[in-house]
Amino acid sequence: MEQLKSLNDRIVNRVNISLQEFEFNADAFVEKAMNHDKMLKFYAFYGITSQHPIYFHFSNSNISGSYFLGKCSVGRSAIYKSDIRGDELKRKGNNSLSSNKLPLVQDEIIIIRHSLLYKTLVHNNSHNPGTPEEFLIINTISTHYANIHGSTLEGCFLGPFATVDLMNLHSCIIGEFSYVQAGELFQTIIDPGTIWIRNPSFSFKYKFEKRVLDEFIGVNESYQPRGIIYNFVKEKEKDYESLFDVVNIIPVEAPPSSAVSRYAVVKGKTSIGENVLISQHAFLENAEMGKGSNAQENTYIINSRLAGFNITAHGGKIIDAEIGLETFVGFNCFLNGKPTARLVIGDNCIVMPHTIIDSTEPVEIPDNRLVWGYIGSQNDLDSHSISLDKLSDSRDAITVGKMTFTGKGSVFIGTFKKRINHILHANGAFFKDDKDRGHAQDDQVISFNTIQPYRTGVNKGIYPSIRIEP
Repeated sequence: MEQLKSLNDRIVNRVNISLQEFEFNADAFVEKAMNHDKMLKFYAFYGITSQHPIYFHFSNSNISGSYFLGKCSVGRSAIYKSDIRGDELKRKGNNSLSSNKLPLVQDEIIIIRHSLLYKTLVHNNSHNPGTPEEFLIINTISTHYANIHGSTLEGCFLGPFATVDLMNLHSCIIGEFSYVQAGELFQTIIDPGTIWIRNPSFSFKYKFEKRVLDEFIGVNESYQPRGIIYNFVKEKEKDYESLFDVVNIIPVEAPPSSAVSRYAVVKGKTSIGENVLISQHAFLENAEMGKGSNAQENTYIINSRLAGFNITAHGGKIIDAEIGLETFVGFNCFLNGKPTARLVIGDNCIVMPHTIIDSTEPVEIPDNRLVWGYIGSQNDLDSHSISLDKLSDSRDAITVGKMTFTGKGSVFIGTFKKRINHILHANGAFFKDDKDRGHAQDDQVISFNTIQPYRTGVNKGIYPSIRIEP
């Protein structure tokens, strides 16, 4: 156990040095969150398929309850109940980025060093042109249910339910429930509840009111989360733990073109259509998943119907709702309809990341709308939504409620649509006649292998150094 405690101390010191300009101290979070006994309780596991290059290297680390896929190297890090997905890493010979035609000389690999990832998702591939073959996470602490999506980080702290998306961060603090996609940031603090998307052609920005954020996702002085969303997730955790207690689980009934992870929870009267992907740590109860839909990691779909070709991005939560065709629900959304006041969202809508809809009255969102922020009633749509056509016509600046948009609306919508189409293709939504295969087809035949730590001695809690190759 001495080595495990020393590991945590080393990580905290490195993060504190990186953030010393802000007089930030990560000690309190680690002391409250990292229960050393729990870090012994759960095994780690990795997946092997014929569709993904295999390479895993774990050294001087604790990786309790975490899942790895693709090519990953972890050194002197603590990764607790996290998902490290390397199934979309760039391959040898491919162009490193769309804007850079230099082909990769080797397969990309996720490299995690001197970092603590607590119930975090890491996915996609590095969008850092300086490290096209390495998806780097160094000297960083990421807390409860954060998403690191295609973003390299050096010396950062991510608050609970934060998302960093397709960008590069250096010595930054990202507040709880913030979503940031803003290129490259240096020594920046992002306030809690900030939604910020920026590129050379446009900027979208919105910030939750403190009273709303405190109710749904707040933190105490130790950065431990509290609030309605955290309580919702916490209540469901016990359903996942049972998956780790048995080796063989009766598979969920699904069409041959769909995949349901062995580490997903599926309950009640749930139906799964063709070309559907249900990822690990997804939670479905009385859900109807239309053709081509997906439920990504840490998503919850309860008493709801998804018409088809829907994306529920990492951490999205849909309760008592009807979701129309080809509608996108972004990262960490909380769409909380009620049994007597169901939420209805039309076709071809974009629900922005980290949107909260929580109303005691019926709320209906028309087709072709962009939705964001906090919606507590039908009237709130006036200040928290806009038609896609109207936004597409914007070429300068537009303000709706507390949301500000500058730049070319058509580029913003076009970029979103292109990304949605890419996600559907990658997940196998359009699979037919053995063409357009994606994760829903490739993940059907996957082997899971477990790893466990030392149970006694000075290395108690540390996993033995292991290298796994083809």
